[in-house]
Amino acid sequence: MIKTDICIIGAGSAGLSIAAGAVQMGADTVLVEAGKMGGDCLNYGCVPSKALLTAGKAAHVWKKAKDFGVHYEAPEVNFKAVHDHVKDVIAGIEPHDSVERFESLGVKVIQARGEFLDAKTLKAGDQTIQARRFVIATGSRAMVPPIVGIDDVPYLTNESVFDLTDLPKQLIIVGGGPIGCELGQAFHNLGSQVRIVEMATIMPKDDPDLVAIVKKRLDDDGLMIMESTKVLSVRKSSSGVILTIEQGGEERELKGSHLLLAAGRTPNIEGLNLDAAGINYQRHGITVDQRLRTSNKKIFAAGDATGGYQFTHMAAYDAGIIIRNALFRLPAKVSHSSVPWVTYTDPELAHVGFSEMDAKKQGTEHRVLTWAYADNDRARAERRTEGMIKVIVGKKGKILGASIVGLQAGELILTWGLAVSKGLKIGDMANVIAPYPTLSEVSKRVAGSYYTESLFSDRVKMIVRFLSKFG
Repeated sequence: MIKTDICIIGAGSAGLSIAAGAVQMGADTVLVEAGKMGGDCLNYGCVPSKALLTAGKAAHVWKKAKDFGVHYEAPEVNFKAVHDHVKDVIAGIEPHDSVERFESLGVKVIQARGEFLDAKTLKAGDQTIQARRFVIATGSRAMVPPIVGIDDVPYLTNESVFDLTDLPKQLIIVGGGPIGCELGQAFHNLGSQVRIVEMATIMPKDDPDLVAIVKKRLDDDGLMIMESTKVLSVRKSSSGVILTIEQGGEERELKGSHLLLAAGRTPNIEGLNLDAAGINYQRHGITVDQRLRTSNKKIFAAGDATGGYQFTHMAAYDAGIIIRNALFRLPAKVSHSSVPWVTYTDPELAHVGFSEMDAKKQGTEHRVLTWAYADNDRARAERRTEGMIKVIVGKKGKILGASIVGLQAGELILTWGLAVSKGLKIGDMANVIAPYPTLSEVSKRVAGSYYTESLFSDRVKMIVRFLSKFG
């Protein structure tokens, strides 16, 4: 029997953050993990996908080089070397998340699957653990949609796609969310023929005006996007797979060499025996309160296992909330008012706070400010004028949210996240001195547009003319 202060189940982003914080603050800490340290983000998600995207951009840049007066032939893609690049990036980060590092910090790491025996006891391998507080941070995995024939065909998910050493010739992606669009663009840039099949519209959680800019870029580059398309069935073929799809009321077949499923996520909570621990849960995840406590108040849940925002940065945020509650008994509560997210396509699409759709849906009094990348000198110098920023402003100029599509949108959104979280007003952003020429000027310029109508009104002109009479 191991008795400890805190036991964390899952060594992904949330679990590792909690374990590192707890042990360094003096808590006796146990970490249970059955799979790879680092979880989905390091091994199958954020890290490898961005490494693959970067390789794709390197292969694609030659097409735009002629716009700068530079001419060279199309590059040769060695996909085995691309695979090795992705794995090397993972390997470079692995030591930070390793068993050895966490044991050096003082964490007892148990590499086994955890299962609750009762409300205060966990079994992991041949170990039995009792803890003052437990944390479930078991993450999520790719959902396998109920497509007829799916169990009889080979398919890829984000857990297997990065093991490919040969470039897919014809890649069909089911799901047009961020994962599907990012990987679709990456493989297309590396030379695959890519088709994204989406039941509704791509990237449905983002502002449709901004999504349209991303979609146009993907279309222009030759990536086929099939929206409002239902997959009826799938079967094997001599060269890969054949999907039967329905689009516009008509059925037809879609042939591909590889099939990638990117149609959502499902939490990794089965096998934990949550009922024995008195923990309520639903299909989409474990039920938690604002302090991230489960129905068993001595057991917390964090990250994807709760079915909330499935971002690595939210897992780290959850970790801070849980440490304050579990270790310091402080009633810290989560706030989702300033959660940022980024889709790392090219151009990137980033968002934080209220969207225009949110404001309308909730009946919030607001103004919408926009500014085009085409009016930014740095964007023109880079020949990357596709893009825009949209800011939602509430009463008395309070910044409610912002969305950006364009070059480096993911870097630019941080400023707006700070503005939303601190309740800043649009004048605060308008008065910032932005370095020239930078893309960050789009933030200052869109903020300044809030005052355009009043600053250049007939009333102001009259005042200026009146004052000029006094010398």
